Amino acid sequence: MVDLNADYEVMAYSVGDTKAGTKMGKLQLRNINENSTLNCILWEETLNRLDPKLFRTGNIVKITGASFNEKFNNCLVSNMELIKEAALGLSEETREELYSNILKIIDEFKNDKLKEFVKDIWVKNKDLIKISPAAKMMHHNYLGGLIQHIYECLEFAQCIYPNMYKKINKDILFAACILHDIGKIFEYKINFETGFVDYNEDFRKDWISHSQYGFTLCMSNDQPQIAKMIASHHGRADWGAMIDLGEKDLENYYYIVHHIDDLSAKFGRIYVSDL
Repeated sequence: MVDLNADYEVMAYSVGDTKAGTKMGKLQLRNINENSTLNCILWEETLNRLDPKLFRTGNIVKITGASFNEKFNNCLVSNMELIKEAALGLSEETREELYSNILKIIDEFKNDKLKEFVKDIWVKNKDLIKISPAAKMMHHNYLGGLIQHIYECLEFAQCIYPNMYKKINKDILFAACILHDIGKIFEYKINFETGFVDYNEDFRKDWISHSQYGFTLCMSNDQPQIAKMIASHHGRADWGAMIDLGEKDLENYYYIVHHIDDLSAKFGRIYVSDL
C-alpha cells in the first residue's frame, strides 16, 4: 500500500512505451521507515509535468497524489515532491583515491604474469572503471559504484584471507575480486544529469552478461581459476551464475568470491545515501 505520509528513496526508474504508443514510467521506491519496496507506474501526462531530475537514484521524495492497484500490486502516481536531492555518487577525488588504492594492491602481486594482465586491464579502462555503477538497481547503482564495490570486496578479502585454513593463492583471490564484475564497465551506462542506470544495448548484442565477459577475458589470458571464480560468483544459475554452486564436488575456491561479493552487496555502501 502507498503511505502518503512516508518519505521514499528512489531506487530505480525507467521509461518505456505502452502498446498504445504512449510513454510509461516505472519507478521503484523504498519506504525509509519500513524498508519496504513500492513499485509505481506513471503515465505520460504525469511524466510531462514532473522534472526528470525528481527521479534521480537516491532522491528522497514524498508521494502527494496516487492510487494503489490491488490487482497488479503497484501504485499509480500522479504527483510527487522532492524532499532531499541525492548526489550522483562518489566525488571525483574519492573515485581517484579508490582507483589508486586498488592499483597499489595490483602492484603488490608476486605473480608478474598475473600482475601484468590485471594492471593492463585496470590502466586501459581507467575512465570507465571510475564512473561505472555496479548494478542497475540491486546495489552500488550510482556514479563510481563499481569501484566502491570492488574496493569493498578487496577489504573483505584482506580480512578473510589470514583466517582461511584452506588457503588459495592470494594474488589469484585478489585478482578475482578486482575482475569479477569488470564486464559491468561495458554492460551498464549512467546518465550524468539524472543518475539513471540502464543497460548498454550495444554490449548486450554481443554478450550474455558481465560474467560471461569476465570469464572469457580470463580464459583467453590463461587464468582459468579466476575465470571459474567469476563464472560462479552469482552463486545460483537462476541468479545468473554460469556455474551453480549447488553442483557437487566443486573445489573450494569456487565459493570464496561469491561470498565476498555477497558481503559487499549486502553490507557495503549499497545506496547512494550511504555515501
